[in-house]
Amino acid sequence: MTAALYTGRAMLRTAVLERGFPGGELLNTEYLDDVIGFPKILGYELAEKFAAHAKQFGAEFFETTGVTSVTKMDDGYFHTETDKAEIFRSPAVIVTAGGTPIKLGVPGELEYAGKGVSYCAICDAAFFKQQIVAVVGGGDAACEEADFLTRYATKVYLIHRRHEFRASTILQKHIFDNPKIEVIWDTIVERVDGDPQEGMKGLRLHNLVTNERKFLAANGLFIFIGFRPNTGVIAGHFDHDVMGYVLTDAAMMSSIPGLFIAGDLRAQLTRQVTTASGDATTAAIAADKYISRFKEMEREGSNEAVREALEASHISGGGYT
Repeated sequence: MTAALYTGRAMLRTAVLERGFPGGELLNTEYLDDVIGFPKILGYELAEKFAAHAKQFGAEFFETTGVTSVTKMDDGYFHTETDKAEIFRSPAVIVTAGGTPIKLGVPGELEYAGKGVSYCAICDAAFFKQQIVAVVGGGDAACEEADFLTRYATKVYLIHRRHEFRASTILQKHIFDNPKIEVIWDTIVERVDGDPQEGMKGLRLHNLVTNERKFLAANGLFIFIGFRPNTGVIAGHFDHDVMGYVLTDAAMMSSIPGLFIAGDLRAQLTRQVTTASGDATTAAIAADKYISRFKEMEREGSNEAVREALEASHISGGGYT
């Protein structure tokens, strides 16, 4: 929506292809307190404000149940196809499909998402001051986030299904040296319990070695068992890191000229609303410049010449989503 705001301001006709209501992961977040200018705001309210702002500058929102592919054609244009068999033709595309946290798939997880269950400690840790929380996972992310949570929570339980972590040695040392963290080995979460009005109250645990089952009182559950970038819509080769996140240049352009990436889909240090908006600002301004050059070269020569020239070097610019 930030990308659409900026391309709209650049007087580019902008189509926003959104799966369902605008907002993405914001719609799965109850409150945010880390967006500048909004000390505390509901996720869906922030999404509504973002969408309204983009529409103010002419962005057209097309509701779909999904984009099936984004393909660069021989003439240099992209064809973005939806599952309704609609095709949007444009000289540039900004992909902000984000990623999807891998879920435990246990009863109560979805019911208490945003009401105790979270997939981002940096986003939500401040809501758990002086409370007891649990973290599930055994990799770098789980250990980093468990350590971070101790800045706010009085107690952090780190639950892992095995008897050793996959995390780096230095991160494991931080866990074992932190008096606020207690590791629960060889254990899985079977259920999230709570009250629909008051939120999460605790977890039902199952020890895989002893077969013991018990209830663990906790106000929050942070799940870090993986995050999957939604790259499936991008057709063709693109450079990515070992985790599958798309690599871009400083202008947010992927290895496919004219295809820009912003937000959680991009390889970067953090995945926050503010960094996603920053990426999108850069991508939109870069896309505007790319399209101006694309149109100029299209007027000057054949489609073949346009394609060869644009692919010869990345241009810091570009714009129709």
